[in-house]
Amino acid sequence: MTPAGVPADAPVGALEVVRAGALSTVQDLGRPGHAHLGVPRSGALDQPAHGLANRLLGNPEGAATLETTLTGCAVRSHLPTVAVVTGAPCPVTLDGRPAPWGEPLRLPAGSVLEAGAATYGLRTYVGFAGGVDTAPVLGSRATDLLSGLGPAPLRDGDRLSFGTRRRRDPLATSPIPSPCPAPPRELVLPVVPGPRADWFTPAGWRTLRTGDYRVSPAGNRVGLRLEGPTLERAYDGELPSEGMALGAVQVPPAGLPVVFLADHPVTGGYPVIGVVPEEALPAAAQAVPGTPVRFVPAD
Repeated sequence: MTPAGVPADAPVGALEVVRAGALSTVQDLGRPGHAHLGVPRSGALDQPAHGLANRLLGNPEGAATLETTLTGCAVRSHLPTVAVVTGAPCPVTLDGRPAPWGEPLRLPAGSVLEAGAATYGLRTYVGFAGGVDTAPVLGSRATDLLSGLGPAPLRDGDRLSFGTRRRRDPLATSPIPSPCPAPPRELVLPVVPGPRADWFTPAGWRTLRTGDYRVSPAGNRVGLRLEGPTLERAYDGELPSEGMALGAVQVPPAGLPVVFLADHPVTGGYPVIGVVPEEALPAAAQAVPGTPVRFVPAD
């Protein structure tokens, strides 16, 4: 037994999904380096929040957590363990009683931990000592909604297992890391000119940098869709399919920009007017529909 009272080799099914919520998936650092196979990186959209959960628990940085969307989730642990909730702030309960957000919690066997609906922000992360253990695919346990790799999105009644625990009690030795940034009230995205910026008129580029945009409810893990002014193009028609990068600002025929997130396609034929640097994307992952968005030139 570990000091936290958790067996080093927990059996499959030690974690039961009581309420899956709107969209809850298993996520880790993703599977970079496989674009040539048609596989995006995937992984946690808010990497700092995911990483904070693992640091608080003393897990390796690659341990998997549960990423929930807007409505949270509830799980029952059939073994004693330690858990933590990070990311979008939300009410946390343990067996129906209020529990702290952002602090490791000791879960007795049979207890139910619930991360409620986000009070602001979009994605909450639930981590467990040892991480969530599923069969890795191309070196990752992440759910990829575009390619279908990794475990399916969680459903009520699903059973998961824990990974191997470190031989220490996270509650006794966890450092106090820097807190995660708060979800944005306004999303400011730095952007550099993309490979097809010349497909847009100077007025189109000016519109991107000065237009009042807002987050569309049609977005998902593939991309952040925006509502607002359309971008004027210099050329008609479409491009042959070409490689797409994380953070690419692609412009479909309707003229509204889409910022590609972790489950983005690795190729596409719509022109890319700009690219948002990766370090700005965690804030995009927490921007709820209706959030104002501004593009600014990257330093």
